[in-house]
Amino acid sequence: MQRHELLERVPLFKGLTEADRISLSERLVERRYQAGELVFSKGDSGSAMYLILSGTVEIFLPPEGGTDRVDLKQAGEGEHFGELALFDEKPRSASAEAKTDCVLLELEREHFIHDIVRSEQAVLAVLSEMAVRLRDTNSLLSQRAAKDVVKEFEDTLSWSAKLADRVAELNGSWVFILGLLAVSLGWVAMNAFIPRPFDAYPYQFFNLFLGLLVGLQGPLIMMSQNRQAAKDRAQASTDFRVNLKNEVGIESLGRELSTFRRALEERMVEIERAQIELASHASPRSARLSTRT
Repeated sequence: MQRHELLERVPLFKGLTEADRISLSERLVERRYQAGELVFSKGDSGSAMYLILSGTVEIFLPPEGGTDRVDLKQAGEGEHFGELALFDEKPRSASAEAKTDCVLLELEREHFIHDIVRSEQAVLAVLSEMAVRLRDTNSLLSQRAAKDVVKEFEDTLSWSAKLADRVAELNGSWVFILGLLAVSLGWVAMNAFIPRPFDAYPYQFFNLFLGLLVGLQGPLIMMSQNRQAAKDRAQASTDFRVNLKNEVGIESLGRELSTFRRALEERMVEIERAQIELASHASPRSARLSTRT
């Protein structure tokens, strides 16, 4: 794949003419990474985006504070990542690792700005792409991650599945045990005291009934256990999404607090500097007044 053809597949560069894409492709720097090698780490200062010429790169959040690593996305040939570094000078929000031997094309911010700002269509394409990303992010964060998975699961069950669950629930209760004992004693009593017993000792019909009951109980209980395992997996998936959303929210809150703290510290430094300047201007004036007196 030619470099300018790769740029044509990136939404950020759809507004460029073919000549501009060819010109921009000549500014791309080829980088090679071996499998398992980090392209960049979360928190690094970023000034470039990367396009994948070959190989696979995984974007992930590194483990912090005892938490496990969270894999966010796998990018393959023709895809790009790290584009936020083209618009600001903030640290990287995630880490990138080469899953296989990769050949990447690095685009620096200054080259991007040099070729983009000359084209009105390119600027509109960039703004459109960023607006789509922002809408998708807002939609994702506005959705409720927490939901009643068990209720949704049970609402989709068929009548036969619900019957199997009821049977499994009944088999694991004292009602079933006491009921079976009562039926057994009643069966024995009826065949012991009536003149012509319909199932005399050794109670062959009753044994047949118990055999059929046990034979039907096993599959029904296994069906119910399989559905319970599916419910547990769905609940675990929901818990993971809730925890991940909470972690993202906490990290965002921490970044906002850090930004607020830096702004407050800078403001305090400015206030102290202003106070020192006022004091330095006031001291010569007071000295002149004391000389005159």
